[in-house]
Amino acid sequence: MINEFKGATKWLSNFEYVDIEYEGFIYPTTENAYQASKTLSKRIKRVFTKITPVEAQELGQNIHIREDWEDVKLKVMEDITTLKFSVVPFKTKLRLTGNEELIEGNHWGDTFWGVCDGKGENHLGKILMKVRENTR
Repeated sequence: MINEFKGATKWLSNFEYVDIEYEGFIYPTTENAYQASKTLSKRIKRVFTKITPVEAQELGQNIHIREDWEDVKLKVMEDITTLKFSVVPFKTKLRLTGNEELIEGNHWGDTFWGVCDGKGENHLGKILMKVRENTR
């Protein structure tokens, strides 16, 4: 089991740098692409192409969120995760995890995308395992 995405497994994190081309923009990380997808404004999306993933996460909390966001956010994450892991060496590393369970363990209380204190839905881990299966 991989139960956190830091250190030797940081490459699984959405904060790992890899250019992602999504909906006409090139983002430096999947975090940037995900946060940019919360808006329909091309002007604001462009800002996400030029900032760090930490800045993207912060900005994503302070923009007008598109009305259908709750309906599309899982699909968006799956799409951008698929793009990230179509890039070698990320694809190779993901395949090398074999059948290990991938858990986005965290200490900041994210129980939607990950698991904190043993509780959480682990949607990011589930998406990663689905993408891994699709690369075989």
